[in-house]
Amino acid sequence: MIIVSNTSPINYLILIEQINLLPELFQQIIVPEAVYTELSDRFAPPPVQAWIANPPSWLKIQPVSQTADAIANLLDPGETEAILLAQELNADLLILDDMKARRIAKERGLAITGIIGILDQAATMKLIDLPVAIQNLKNTSFWASDSLLQKLLDKHS
Repeated sequence: MIIVSNTSPINYLILIEQINLLPELFQQIIVPEAVYTELSDRFAPPPVQAWIANPPSWLKIQPVSQTADAIANLLDPGETEAILLAQELNADLLILDDMKARRIAKERGLAITGIIGILDQAATMKLIDLPVAIQNLKNTSFWASDSLLQKLLDKHS
């Protein structure tokens, strides 16, 4: 399977100490160079900077060969390159949280999930303590509606 990720899901999985779900669920994750740059940014949280400074073997950083199109004006560089790379590689899945980016990815026929979908899949496979993971996520700057998070908790209770 070819899985491409944007910055946000990796960032938050690191912050809630669940980054190892990615190789457990998908074996390998491919990120475009812009995502690597965003994770390395001096304004990124220190745990994220430390993690990406020595990326694991399951993370592949790959340049996008096609030039940015009209979405470059609508999205940040990581989202733009993640969508373009997913298209270029004919990816099986694109991991993306931003609503505008998700809408554009869907319009382009890409299959998407986000951090909530990853936590859902991990909980289904009994890989995580979902209430703890959700609470840890709530303790970050990640935003999801309380009703969405409660639905997820109810599904797995």
